[in-house]
Amino acid sequence: MDLEQLFNNNKEQSIEGRYLTLRSIEPLLQQLNTDNQLSVVGESVLKKPIYKYQIGEGKIKILLWSQMHGNESTTTKALFDFLNVLHNGSSLAAEMLHAFTFCCIPMLNPDGAEVYTRVNANEVDLNRDSQNLTQPESRVLREVFDLFQPHYCFNLHDQRTIFGVESTGKPATVSFLAPSYNEEREINESRLKAINLIAEINTVLQKYIPGQVGRFDDSFNLNCIGDTFQALGAPTVLFEAGHFQDDYQREKTRKYIFMALISSFITLSENDIVSNGIGKYLNIPQNKVVFYDFLYKNVKLNYDGVEKITNFAAQYKEELIEDELFFNAYFVGIGDLEGYYGHFEYDAKEAEYKDSEGGFPKLNQKADFYLQNSIKFVNGLMKK
Repeated sequence: MDLEQLFNNNKEQSIEGRYLTLRSIEPLLQQLNTDNQLSVVGESVLKKPIYKYQIGEGKIKILLWSQMHGNESTTTKALFDFLNVLHNGSSLAAEMLHAFTFCCIPMLNPDGAEVYTRVNANEVDLNRDSQNLTQPESRVLREVFDLFQPHYCFNLHDQRTIFGVESTGKPATVSFLAPSYNEEREINESRLKAINLIAEINTVLQKYIPGQVGRFDDSFNLNCIGDTFQALGAPTVLFEAGHFQDDYQREKTRKYIFMALISSFITLSENDIVSNGIGKYLNIPQNKVVFYDFLYKNVKLNYDGVEKITNFAAQYKEELIEDELFFNAYFVGIGDLEGYYGHFEYDAKEAEYKDSEGGFPKLNQKADFYLQNSIKFVNGLMKK
């Protein structure tokens, strides 16, 4: 199957970029509501509707939820791309609708999505509320889980640009985790099913993004929803959409999440899963914090009359201003920075640093500066 072409043919063109709100997806949900598949299953803190979209008649029940963190929208885009496949009238669509029942919550945290924050309107991280269930959004997800009784859970997230695939110098474009179900991080039947599925997805993705798939840390925390559902006996797969080169809008990563979804369902429908994929799973390199957005090397700094050659780094902050998302670069590190990479790297070759305040970058200062009085950098990037 040509997954590239399948994505291109089914990509939902009306949504793009990182800032995705309930207003963005409600028209799409209404368009897809061809046979009463759409329902409201609860409300957010600020009384925004939380939608469930259920489709298919198959025996294998899949629960998927996205934007549990409001500023993590890549998987939401990919989920709509996948739903378009189910509506395209193809033989693949017919096979999937016959094999599966899909229960989707495309935006669990609409309040957080509106203001582009990880937390909900009560400033609670919903992914740390799976036991106490203090928030209405947490209770909605748990109620849907209890009623639907899924055979697999897909927990859809984004991760920051700081993550790489161990120390390879490659970004972790997509990462996965079969969450632990206990402190000992043992592998039971439920977790093994998630491990085996991830191993098969990774085999597919390596054809498209070789060396750019990571494995998320499996430290146990029962307050996390994936750990809770795994402990309740539902094989759970965490998807983390990460950085692809020069893809800060996550449109390329969106494609690879789509490919991961499609390949996972094909694998499950064909029952084409190895009986013990633990080795393959453990061979997926772990996520590691090894990246900055900008890394400047061999720069001459002047601090109170003392000159030194060193490195410094900058990182984007994603800042929502009047409903528009801006990527603003600020200095975050100065020193040797050994073992770190930059998505953008610049070797200054001992050129001298200057900015409007002097000859030394300050932490949390906007990354606007000059090298050798002639090379200008604005918002982290060199102006040509």
